[in-house]
Amino acid sequence: MKLVGISGALAGDKTSLAVNNVLVAAQLYDRTIQKELIDLREYEIEFSVGAPLADYNDDTRAVVSKILSADFLVFGTPIYQASISGALKNLFDLLPENAFKYKVTGIVATGWSNNHFLVPEYQLKPILSYFKGLIPTGNVYIQNDSFNLESDEIINHTISERIQKLAEEMIYLQRGINNR
Repeated sequence: MKLVGISGALAGDKTSLAVNNVLVAAQLYDRTIQKELIDLREYEIEFSVGAPLADYNDDTRAVVSKILSADFLVFGTPIYQASISGALKNLFDLLPENAFKYKVTGIVATGWSNNHFLVPEYQLKPILSYFKGLIPTGNVYIQNDSFNLESDEIINHTISERIQKLAEEMIYLQRGINNR
């Protein structure tokens, strides 16, 4: 199975680090998992204008192709102004309606305030559901003070445990879908 992580941040390292931690946890749990991180900072994704995918640049088509070919996915977003990042929303606008059918879609979010921990629940879950994604019961919200600012590593052990549980649940659910 191939797990693809998408970091929807165009600035900073925290969201990418958090998504990568889920990928690493999944591979530690099951060494046969193939993983790939799509960090949107590394791609020139065009702004969605409703055109067919073939009309977009190579980076845009490549990222959409990687997402569609994944067995399951984990999406990461920073929370800006009580919302998901515009870069991630733009990426969703480029996907077909059934993009995540029969795929588990996990959620990781980062933010400055503990006031934003429900943003993934109320904004990202409905989007993933629209695309027919199966969403695990637990998502992971990581407040910025859970990171060591010098090394950009997660120092909150509870968050690390939640990341591990998310990875395990995603694998369990995706295996169930694959064995139907």
